[in-house]
Amino acid sequence: MTTSEQFTVRRSSRARRVRVRIESDGSLLVTLPQSAKASEADDAIAQLDGWIAARRAKLQQARGAISRPEGTLPYLGELLMVRPQVGRTRAHRSGNELLVPVDDRREAATERWYRRQAKVEVAERLTPALTALGASAGPISIRDQRTRWGSCSSSGALSFNWRLLLGPPRLLDYVVWHEACHLVVLDHSSRFWALLEQHYPAYREPRDWLRRNGSALQI
Repeated sequence: MTTSEQFTVRRSSRARRVRVRIESDGSLLVTLPQSAKASEADDAIAQLDGWIAARRAKLQQARGAISRPEGTLPYLGELLMVRPQVGRTRAHRSGNELLVPVDDRREAATERWYRRQAKVEVAERLTPALTALGASAGPISIRDQRTRWGSCSSSGALSFNWRLLLGPPRLLDYVVWHEACHLVVLDHSSRFWALLEQHYPAYREPRDWLRRNGSALQI
């Protein structure tokens, strides 16, 4: 079975099966185990044709939900005008502008700025949540996970995805409360959801928004 679909292939010593992933721009990445035949990538793409089309349609819908004018970047419901500056090496916010480098360091500098801001925004929301729950957290980290918006380890370490800042503020509010509640109930049992609803009763809408549109939270 073959396909005319264009895709990128990578091999992984950790992969135990063929995996197909749709990137944020709609392109395809196929991960093959080291021992797999190259033709298995074509076979996987052909077999998943319907799934790929459906996922791309959802991605397009998600992009429409957070469309923005060219030359701007979202920040918790705001739109910042992006202003490149010659000689600048770090991104910096000034009013409603985000000052960024003009060269190929721009994207990395912008992401680092969002990561710095995420630490601040998470802390502002997490502190009152911990007080309300009577809980304490371990180390807090900011990450760039593709499929997870936050996590809580058994030791109490919390992580949050900086891309949450690209959406409306209720998304970050929800994920902070979600992970804070895991400090009390680590699983997703009915007890956990009851605790989350007690403290953040509007959790369903942002949870469902992330499921539908989260893949489009990209700079």
